[in-house]
Amino acid sequence: MECYLDNAATTQPFVEVCDLVTEIMQKDYGNPSSLHQKGLEAERYVRQAAERIAKTLKCSPKNIIFTSGGTEANNTALLGSAAANKRRGKHLVTTCFEHASVHEPLIYLEQMGYEVSYLPVDSQGHLLPDTLRKALREDTVCVSVMLVNNEIGSVLDVQSLAEIVHEYSEDILFHVDAIQGYGKMKINPKKLGIDLMSVSGHKIHGPKGTGFLYKKDNGKVHALLHGGGQQSGMRSGTENVPGIAGLGLAAEKVDAALSESREHLYMLKEYFVERIKEVPGAALNACLPPDVLDTAPHIASVSFDGVRSEVLLHALEEKGIYVSSGSACSSNHPGISTTLQAIHVPKERLDSTLRFSFSAFTEKEELAYTIEKLKELVPVLARYTRK
Repeated sequence: MECYLDNAATTQPFVEVCDLVTEIMQKDYGNPSSLHQKGLEAERYVRQAAERIAKTLKCSPKNIIFTSGGTEANNTALLGSAAANKRRGKHLVTTCFEHASVHEPLIYLEQMGYEVSYLPVDSQGHLLPDTLRKALREDTVCVSVMLVNNEIGSVLDVQSLAEIVHEYSEDILFHVDAIQGYGKMKINPKKLGIDLMSVSGHKIHGPKGTGFLYKKDNGKVHALLHGGGQQSGMRSGTENVPGIAGLGLAAEKVDAALSESREHLYMLKEYFVERIKEVPGAALNACLPPDVLDTAPHIASVSFDGVRSEVLLHALEEKGIYVSSGSACSSNHPGISTTLQAIHVPKERLDSTLRFSFSAFTEKEELAYTIEKLKELVPVLARYTRK
């Protein structure tokens, strides 16, 4: 049996998305900036994708800026807002367990003379309102938090956090990294008080190399790319028409099936959380019953006492089970997870943690098989490690 349980890293594309991408690449390959019929056909796909995505967010298509993925969307939000609002100040606020595509641009801004406040979270991965309130300053230009943590699945109350930010000042931009949240929960940026929001296509069964940044109507953000002035000057460069069209279709499909998908995913997660107790030395992180429903439906983080995560990962791989030892995007920068450190996972478990992540394609039988293999492998590997 093959069990793909690394859906927080990437998802299997919808067949309909693959078909649409292929059709456009082979038939409707015009440049959307061209004025002839081929160009108009391509432009229509881009416009339709923006309309499809906007419908899921209850916003205008003009609020959608297509990017090459979540990393570019996060970089545009952070670097663009800092550049556009430096007269106000040079201070940004974030949490201590953000994704590398948020953390690294902020480090770059620090090197450019900006100041960044990294706020702690509690043991369940939540940012306490008072912590954020105390961090805001007159020179704060942007606050950036993730909706769903990509390693442990904790969900931040972004609406309450947005209210704190905007009560302090309407001029502070509130950015949300929704890469693990979009498609898993209903998101209305205007209602939630979100000014900027990043989404990645390959996390929602769309094509890799696609994503978008939601930007509110009057959000002051400078473009990172300059050239032909595409997308109202916010993202120059010939649009990736096949990818954008596939992203739009994927967004439409996940939104249409959202209620059914969430029910399926939470069923899987509750089953997994209950069955993981059968594995000797297994400990859940930031997902303690009965609070499973307060976390994202598709991510479970588990530590295994006395077993190195990389060893267990490859042992599972030999059984046809594919998981990760943390964020896939952090594999190029190996080291101890800052997320696990942030929620105070015991030191001895920091290098013994795996992430299991599910999708609408995941079946209960896959999880049952995974649990049985873990019950076989973990005791053996733990004895071997102790030797």
